[in-house]
Order: sequence, then structure tokens, then C-alpha cells
Amino acid sequence: MVDAHRTFVIVGGGLAGAKAAETLRSEGFTGRVILICDERDHPYERPPLSKGFLTGKEERDSVFVHEPAWYAQADVELHLGQPAVHIDRAGKAVRLGDGTVVHYDKLLLATGAEPRRLDIPGTDLAGVHHLRRLAHAERLRRVLTGLGRENGHLVIAGAGWIGLEVAAAARGYGAEVTVIEPQPTPLYAVLGPELGQVFADLHAEHGVRFRFGAQLAEIVGQDGMVLAARTADGDEHPAHAVLAAIGAVPRTALAEAAGLALAERGHGGGIAVDAGLRTSDPDIHAAGDVAAAHHPLLGHPLRVEHWANALNGGPAAARAMLGQDVSYDRVPYFFSDQYDMGMEYSGYAPPGSYDEVLIRGDAAKREFVAFWLAGGRVIAGLNMNVWDVVEPIQTLIRTGARPDRTALADPSVPLTSLVPPTEG
Repeated sequence: MVDAHRTFVIVGGGLAGAKAAETLRSEGFTGRVILICDERDHPYERPPLSKGFLTGKEERDSVFVHEPAWYAQADVELHLGQPAVHIDRAGKAVRLGDGTVVHYDKLLLATGAEPRRLDIPGTDLAGVHHLRRLAHAERLRRVLTGLGRENGHLVIAGAGWIGLEVAAAARGYGAEVTVIEPQPTPLYAVLGPELGQVFADLHAEHGVRFRFGAQLAEIVGQDGMVLAARTADGDEHPAHAVLAAIGAVPRTALAEAAGLALAERGHGGGIAVDAGLRTSDPDIHAAGDVAAAHHPLLGHPLRVEHWANALNGGPAAARAMLGQDVSYDRVPYFFSDQYDMGMEYSGYAPPGSYDEVLIRGDAAKREFVAFWLAGGRVIAGLNMNVWDVVEPIQTLIRTGARPDRTALADPSVPLTSLVPPTEG
């Protein structure tokens, strides 16, 4: 076989890397596949870390992408617990932390992202947490269990997706929760004030306290333990644990040291790749949280930190590595579960990109679909406790449809009837 003497190396043991390895084999690649992961666990999915696993509804084994035996069966060579520390582009080799050197014909960087750190006094205390890795989730699950048992207080810095999902999990254990957020509503930069208020109301009904327009300034402790969280205006909130949930940054150090082009911060940073997920080096691809891919539909680079991007981006990169014609143009998608609320979001509508939010259904009952419109065109949609509508929502976005506003807001009108007919 023509591939038998070739070696494809994947750096990153998350969903994108694992699905890329799977796709290489399912597409018939017969050469060596080497997967490098700086964690000792087999590749796993991240959504359960703030959802099912954290709430105690799912067990540890449920998070893994494949059964451990799958890698040997698929002849995928694993280097677990070993970070990649250097890329030699001229020699087409990757050096690992233990000095091992692996050579590649094609290389995929799926190094993901890491949590932003609080730059305030007290972050070295034992009760300060982040949530990105399985070990983080295991530790936090134990903490939430203890807080619930002892009526303890959790302070969360940041009202983004991770902050809100952890707040819901903590309340499920019975812990007291205070969320400190500089913006006027949760998810302000993602959903805007209209939908952000829906999430504020949801959590307030479940006993979460919010401090909007506030900045965490110091974590107060004694003997290494957290006692309180102090905001910049001098208010002090009791805390037995603090979660920093202020976003994530792409892990680009390896790529940057190798001289690969990076995307501008205005597009989320990350490794710059084209629609085929190729970097500035034609033999190196990038996928998942770390990749800022030129999006054919949007016309500019976009870095997406969500499950669906890893699920679909890893296989797309694998096919591109095999020489297939790939144009990665998926409509961005993510989902969240909080209490009895489930939602899905499709599209991309950052602040300033839309001029109207149209609600279809009953926002007060949290059973609705919201559409973000720009000049009448649907650019994003969120369905909350309304199901089986993602496909028509994404079709409206993809086609640049400008449906009748009255019909779009009317739940009795099927969304499928608003999708423009395809030509031919």
C-alpha cells in the first residue's frame, strides 16, 4: 500500500485528536498513526466535565471517546502523559518531554485551550479551582459534594457557559452559589442582554446570587484555605471554594515556537488555518479549540471552543491530511444543560453584528426559539426546551434567508416552510 511507509502524528488527546485518528483508519490509511497526549488518561470528551459527570449523573468511564482497547485494535500508537515540546519543521519531527523524537509525514495540532488565570491575590490558595481537564472535574465534584453536605459557599468568577453549568451543578448538590460577573447579564458577549437575562432569571429561581458589574479583586484566605472573595468595590462574599471561569486561551506555544502563522486576537487568536485546516506549513494541520479556520460561509477566520467543532473538525483535518478536498464550513453549534433547561445554539452573532433578536414562543416559560437578525437575514438561532429544529435553523443561516418576520415569530408556522427552496 502506498500509505504503509507514511507516518501521521497527532498532538492532542482530546475529542478532535481522537476522532482524527479514527477517521484516518476508517478512510483506509495504512501507515503509522501516533497520538501524543500530555495527560495520562485516554482521550476524552469535555462537555461531561461541567455537565453529567460533574453533577454525578454520569460515571468516569462515560467521558472517554473510545474504549482503551480500541487504540491497539486500530493500531494507533499512544504516548500518554508526554507533552510535545518542540516541532522541527525542517526535519519533520516532534520531540516529546522525555526526549523521544517521532518523525512525521503529516502532523495535526489539536492542542486545545487552557483556562484563563485570575491575576489577583489569593489564587494560590487550595480552594481555588479551574475546570478544563478530567482531573479538575474529579476534584471539583468532590468539592461540590462536600459544600452541599456542609452548606458551604462557592463563588464563581465569570457567568459564561462553564460558570453557569457549574453553578447549576453546585445548586444540585445543595451548595450556596454566588456568581461575580463584570457584564450586566450572564453570557453578555455571546447572547447579548436579551437572552442573557433569561439565564439570569433561570439561575435566580434556583437560588444563585449574582453580582453583575463587579470585578473579583482578591481571594481572602487563612492557612491556605479560602475564606471569602472580595470585589473591587470592597464587598466581601463568604466562600469555601472559588471557581475561575473567565474563559480559555488557545494553546499555541508549540505552533508559535515552530514559526507557524497565528490568527489575530480579534478573531479569537489560535493557529491560522485555511478552509482545509492547513496551517502556513502545508504538512501541518490544526483542528479543534486551537484552530482559527477561515470560514467559507462567514468570510473570515473563526475559532470555536465547542464540542461540535472538535467532533467535526478532527475528521475534516484527517481527510485533508489524506489529500482529500476539504472545505470546513460547518455552522457553529453548541449546547448546554442547566437544571431542567436544555438549549442548542447555531450560528455566529457577536455584539454589533445583529440589529434585532426575534423570539418565537414563550420566553417566560423558557420554551422558545430566538433568532438573531442582521438586515432581516438570520445569522444565529437558539432553541431552548424546543427540539428537532436545529437542521432548519442551520439551513436558514447557511442560505442567508430573509424569512417573513411574522411567520418566523409564529410557532404554528413550521420552520421548514421558511427555508428557501434549493435550485434545481
